[in-house]
Amino acid sequence: MIRKILFALLCFASLNANAQLADSLKKDLLTAPDTVKRLHSKTWTLIPPAAFITYGALSFAIKPVRNVDYFIHGETNKTGPNFHTKAESYFQFAPVALVYGLNLVGISGKNTFIDRTAILALSGGIVGTTLFISKHSTHRLRPNGDDYYSFPSGHTATAFAVAEFMAQEYSAKSPWYGVIGYSFAITTGVFRMYNRDHWFSDVVAGAGVGILSTKAAYLIYPVIRNILTHTDKQGKKTVVMPVYQDGVAGLHFAMQL
Repeated sequence: MIRKILFALLCFASLNANAQLADSLKKDLLTAPDTVKRLHSKTWTLIPPAAFITYGALSFAIKPVRNVDYFIHGETNKTGPNFHTKAESYFQFAPVALVYGLNLVGISGKNTFIDRTAILALSGGIVGTTLFISKHSTHRLRPNGDDYYSFPSGHTATAFAVAEFMAQEYSAKSPWYGVIGYSFAITTGVFRMYNRDHWFSDVVAGAGVGILSTKAAYLIYPVIRNILTHTDKQGKKTVVMPVYQDGVAGLHFAMQL
């Protein structure tokens, strides 16, 4: 009997928590200001990441560019013949931890929690799709010979995507936030080469993919948000958002009255 009562209480608590979370999400979407702005970056800021990707692609067709890979690989073997670390697996996510950590201690970024998280998820989706297509279509052997998924560097792409995410959210407060995020990203790329997991051109292309993916997410998300959260002439909002509970996926509809 006691077990049944405890089980019932746990179920009630779980349902109540889910309801509170849903209410919190609706409140954030319905009453929080629309902090998402279109891409603030000047057009010229898209040139460096595009150039990074172009450089990586040229390594497949231009021998001098490919020779740079072999030269840098030889130098890393000389300067760090016994180098081995897994630190880059953590460094690639450090800027994300910093962004949400800063938010927890009261240093708010450019966007609200939901908008910021949605942008990050969208950036991750773009990065993941690009990496999957590129790695399977280029079929480049890694320096260590493990497999043929060397181009571009996934760790580096992720690291630069979240570094750009941190820069977008906090650079208006201080440019040092961007410097910190990109320092982790650069270190991630260097470690991937010293671990013999990637060629130099893999890392350069990965950096370009990461930066452009996040910039694209900041450009695309406002359009998606306007479709999902419609504001009428009276200033009332209508929200449609995906939900998943008890193994069932669906859509949640909410409207201000």
